[in-house]
Amino acid sequence: MIGYISDNLLLPILDFFYGLVPSYGLAIIALTVVIRLALFPLSAGSIRSARRMRIAQPVMQARQAEIKAKHASNPQKQQEELGKLMKEFGSPLAGCLPLVVQMPILFALFATLRGSPFADVPYTFNLKVLPADQIAAVETKPFNSPSHSIFITETSHVPVIGSLEGGTKLGVGDSETVKLHTRSDESFTSVLAAVENGDSFQPSWSVTKGEGVVSVDASGKITALSPGDATVEGKIPGLAARSGFLFIKALGQVGFMTDGAVNWDIAILVGAFGASLFVSQSTANKITPVMITAMFLFFPLPAGVLLYMVVANIFQGLQTFLLTREALPDNLQAILDKQMATTVTATAGGAAVGRLPFEPKNKK
Repeated sequence: MIGYISDNLLLPILDFFYGLVPSYGLAIIALTVVIRLALFPLSAGSIRSARRMRIAQPVMQARQAEIKAKHASNPQKQQEELGKLMKEFGSPLAGCLPLVVQMPILFALFATLRGSPFADVPYTFNLKVLPADQIAAVETKPFNSPSHSIFITETSHVPVIGSLEGGTKLGVGDSETVKLHTRSDESFTSVLAAVENGDSFQPSWSVTKGEGVVSVDASGKITALSPGDATVEGKIPGLAARSGFLFIKALGQVGFMTDGAVNWDIAILVGAFGASLFVSQSTANKITPVMITAMFLFFPLPAGVLLYMVVANIFQGLQTFLLTREALPDNLQAILDKQMATTVTATAGGAAVGRLPFEPKNKK
């Protein structure tokens, strides 16, 4: 499903925006905003539900305890009263369904920005090499990698699959060549032959595990050397992986540090991500954005993905700001007003527990 959404929804939108403004950085921003706007009704439902549950939760917990104690000997009556309570305040799970529905699209958006044209696309083959006298007893089964859409020009991309016709199990001394091809079985080499500068998209091959077990040449030919497990990887260069945007040196650049040097563009993006997350998650534990930000300093994400995450956080913060200005149902407003009157923090502003810094007071 993720690949289908990416190929049939996200990439066409990306192509459209790149056609309007030939900048992949701006295309990432536009794509992020469009998808977030499309998901607004779903995410708004989750934010509204979370806001209402945050206010109602203390009262609900007290009422639940009271109902369970009062009707401990009558389970049927207890369930009936708990049902009325859920009807009055809503279910804590009400905000989960919108999140579940939008997750496939958000995962597809994340996956799209980690692939071509924004990053080099890896094709990974996990191999097992057996002694020559044992391989004859092994049933061969062709292996096909997942399909990836590879940009070969700014306006053209093709789905490419990596295949091992003899499978991933080899006997010592055997050879197998990885076949890169389209869904219509046209070789990737012939596709590139029809494109200007097509040679720049030829894959680079390497053994990432088990160097003494197999070898691989520049054409993707794998040779089994000795028994054991090995991993071979081919990387097709991303068209825009080395393209810059504003202060970003390369959209496909990965890592806070490279060869001992700090990549300040990545550091700035991670800092912006942390700041925007802090604002958009202002109702949560303040340590959470700090922990997540620290993790992304060393988690290998391309700069283009970090750009998307910053834009998405900013959008989420604005959405939260707007939705927390909405009027509450009367029963919840009464609870919030009571919290304001009885539980005031020691901060200079005297903000009440349970209210966002920018959440309006009751105007009645």
